[in-house]
Amino acid sequence: MIELRPFQELGGANHGWLDAKHHFSFASYYDPNRMHWGDLRVWNDDTIEPKTGFPTHPHNDMEIITYVRKGAITHRDNMGNEGRTEAGDVQVMSAGTGITHSEYNLEDEVTQIFQIWIIPSRTGDAPNWGAKPFPKGDRAGQFITLASGDPADTDALPIRADAHVVGATLAKGKTAEYRLGKTRKGYLVPAKGAVEIDGVRVGARDGAAIADVDIITVTAIEDAEIVLVDVA
Repeated sequence: MIELRPFQELGGANHGWLDAKHHFSFASYYDPNRMHWGDLRVWNDDTIEPKTGFPTHPHNDMEIITYVRKGAITHRDNMGNEGRTEAGDVQVMSAGTGITHSEYNLEDEVTQIFQIWIIPSRTGDAPNWGAKPFPKGDRAGQFITLASGDPADTDALPIRADAHVVGATLAKGKTAEYRLGKTRKGYLVPAKGAVEIDGVRVGARDGAAIADVDIITVTAIEDAEIVLVDVA
């Protein structure tokens, strides 16, 4: 099963400094049919104006993954962590028992991010933060794991969830496969370009909710950059 969720039909709000689109119910956008997809709770498509951002605020018991599509985002938290994550790279914040943080676009250009929240498989741990560059050459023509709850994925950022966040870049006409498994759920969004999955065209920033599929086969209609979340 593949359910297409076109970008132009997403919920959201434009706050001036922030133009936010929501794949799932979030803030003032509520759709009882789009509360979550398995353990995937939030997928926000945020455009942040220069020299603005999210002021210090708290979280707990949530795995928050930020995939930077354009520009850069600068993180600061009450644990003393600070870092700047650039386009194509990923940061992970395990909110755990509680963390306060800010996320700002300190650049001279617009920053665009995917912000992904996954429900953790365990609670009670101390909060944690990390970021990592993922050169696009490493994921050309194939999916690589960006964040994972599997300790065996030593090259990925760790998360405390039964989940994997993977990415790929595909040249036009090229195909990549990802083994999801029929008992799991996938949610795929092209950051750029358009792809086809089992005859369904998924354009840039559209969402594809995938279930009851063993192997996902993705073919690029245009040069494409893809992010996929695999959850229980």
